[in-house]
Amino acid sequence: MQTLGRYARGPGRVYFTGGATAVMKGWRDATVDIDLKLDPEPAGAFEAIARIKEELSLNVELASPDQFIPDPPASQSRAEFIGREGAVEFYHYDLYAQALAKIERGHARDLVDVTAMVKTGAVGPALLAELFAKIEPALLRFPAISAPAFRAKLERFLQSVQS
Repeated sequence: MQTLGRYARGPGRVYFTGGATAVMKGWRDATVDIDLKLDPEPAGAFEAIARIKEELSLNVELASPDQFIPDPPASQSRAEFIGREGAVEFYHYDLYAQALAKIERGHARDLVDVTAMVKTGAVGPALLAELFAKIEPALLRFPAISAPAFRAKLERFLQSVQS
């Protein structure tokens, strides 16, 4: 964050997602890459990212839940502010959007992350189900996703955390 804030030449926002959020929140010890969304993109952000990758030997990828599933309503308002470095503001991408994307993907590591989100109270099962219901009609715009299969994954997950 400090390096990106130092080298960015203008204001903007950086949203952490995936393993980066999980590590920063203490839900796991490590991640293989840093997933980011830039919106709006700070001027010089890509130059800063290139420098970060080289100086810190980190893999940085542009990836966020809205690339894989529809963004739940009011997602922007649920982004958690982390801090400001220079003119750049840093946030965690909406944890509910992250949780839904991880459930849809269904990898074991992702499900452990979402379980930690629920157990720490960062994500509530009832709102998670409600937000899924709201994005379900928009899944038509994501032809690689089967809405019934996604719903079944969510139901299995919710049953597992309630037992």
